Parts: sequence; C-alpha cells; structure tokens
Amino acid sequence: MLTHGGDIVGFAEQYGTEPLDFSVNTNPLGFSPQAKAAFLRAAERACEYPDPLYRRLRAAIADHEHIPVEWIACGNGAADLIWRIACADRPRQSLVTAPTFSEYETALSAVDCRVGHYALSSENGFRLDDGILTHITPDLDILFLCNPNNPTGLTIGRSLLQQIIDRCRVCDVRLIVDECFLGFLPDAEQLTLKPYLAENPGLVILKAFTKLYGMAGLRLGYCLCADAAFLSDLCRAGQCWPVSVTAEEAGIGALKDAEFVEQTLAFLPAERERVRQSMEELGLLVYPGEANYLFFHTDIPNYQERLAKRGILIRSCSNYIGLRDGYYRIAVLTAEHNDRLLAAMTQIKEE
Repeated sequence: MLTHGGDIVGFAEQYGTEPLDFSVNTNPLGFSPQAKAAFLRAAERACEYPDPLYRRLRAAIADHEHIPVEWIACGNGAADLIWRIACADRPRQSLVTAPTFSEYETALSAVDCRVGHYALSSENGFRLDDGILTHITPDLDILFLCNPNNPTGLTIGRSLLQQIIDRCRVCDVRLIVDECFLGFLPDAEQLTLKPYLAENPGLVILKAFTKLYGMAGLRLGYCLCADAAFLSDLCRAGQCWPVSVTAEEAGIGALKDAEFVEQTLAFLPAERERVRQSMEELGLLVYPGEANYLFFHTDIPNYQERLAKRGILIRSCSNYIGLRDGYYRIAVLTAEHNDRLLAAMTQIKEE
C-alpha cells in the first residue's frame, strides 16, 4: 500500500493521463541547474563503481555546513537514513508526533520497536507544545521530530527545542530531528540545530537534496551527528555503495548553486501566502505553513477525487496517524500551476 505522494504512474493508469502533481513537496523551480549539469557530466561515469565512502561529497557537505567531515554520513535519500538509524540503534521504545512523516514509524516497527505517539491537536493548530517533555523519560530510547513538520509545515519553537534537547540528554534518549524542509525558510540558519551537535552526541540531524534542490529521483540524503561510533554503526546498517556516482556529483553541484536557492527563497513566501489566502477565500481551513507546502481541511467530500477528475493530484492526509478524512496537503508550485489548482478548487466550490 502506498503511503506517500507522487504516484503519477498510478494516477495515469486510473485516469488515462499524467497529473499536475501537487502531492509531492519538492522545489517549485525544479531541478537545480548546477546539480543537473553535474549529473549529466557524471552519466559518462555510470559504468564505474561509486566511492563507497563518498569522500568528495562528504567534503563538500562539510564545507557547506561548516562542520567536521567526520560528523557526516550519506544515504540513498533521507528515508534510507531513517531505516539505517532504526537498524543501527535497535531501539525498544520510541516516540513520534502524530501526525508526522510515516517513514519514522514504518522503520521503527520493522525492528520491533514499540512506537508511542504524542498527539498534536487541531485545537492548538497542530503545533508541538511543551507537554511532550513529560513523555521524554529514561525508558524511552529514541525520539523523532520533523522541523518543519510534515504534513503541517509548522516549525517547533526554539525555546521548546532547547528544552527537548536538554531533556533527551538527561534521559539518554537519542533525538532525531528531520530538517529536510528547513532550507525553504529564509531564517534556516537561525533555526537549525547544528550548533547543538558538539555538546549532544545523541542528536542526529537529517537533511536531503530531495526537496530544496529538486533531486527526488536521484535519492540523496545525509545526516549530521557528533557520535562517530554511531555513524560507523549506521554506515554498516545498510547496503554498500549507498550513493551512486551520478547522485554524488549532482549533490556536489547542488551545494554550489547558491543562486538557485536565492531564487527559490525570493519566490516562495509571497506565492505561498497568495495561494493560502485564495484557498481561505474558497472556504478552506488552511494552516499557516512555513515551508513549501500547505496543509488544509475541508468538509467537501471526496475532495481528492474531485480534483483528480480535473487532472490534479493532491496528497490526502487521511492515512496519517492523528488525522481523518478531509485533511490534505498541497505543494506550492509555480504561479501558473497554482492558478490551475485554484481554478479547479473554485469549480468544486461552485458545484
């Protein structure tokens, strides 16, 4: 059973055409030009085995993130690293928020870990609150957080994050913070937990090239952690050669593409706000997301199917733990594509 967005093949089989896909939240400007150029150059070397230690990529990430190269491990997308973390750590008791990215629980369950849920309430706008601190106890092994959260697009307050880090350190709980969407925020460098790595070896930060650099099909992610022994276990917890030749070169190219990131940050906030306001005018309950997607609720039945019949694919969130029918997520795409979505939503309202 599919639990994520982006099933354009299934859509085409059902509706006879590929959709305008709002179900995956990658960069609305597409593939980073410098990453694409590096990928095309690397295609000539696809007959070679990759560097199993992806040395050049780790060096480029270390320079980009301003951290020691020994604190970096890479994988076949962030999802690969989530599974490696579960396999390397073998936790017995874990905690995730509800709702959040389902891959955390899927990976944890695969290693027979008990998964507890801290519910994010609609009354509180699905924001994480300090009630989670009482759930961080010495019998907990690992805590996964997503910042900004998927599917809500909301960040966790800095003060609360500090309290969570301190509590996890006292209780010897490994803290995994997924920052894969943080790069879409203009103040990402003020929000990242990188400054806490040195004093908190139990802290692991997840990042990926998937979203910001538009590299979903290449599969490339990395994690940051000051615990060298844990990173060594993580690297042994999966297949050899987790990063292909083409993915490594594309990643190195992406990190050089500051202009592409600047263009993205110049475009996204105003366009996201325009789409949000337009959706609210149509009577939809839209949450104030901070990333490149919007989370919303509607009482109109079969909303996803109604849009699909108009050639548009959105992400139903009914299979997220803690949510029910009527909750959806859409990516913020280009202005032209967003206008097509809003036009279809207007038609549905007028039916």
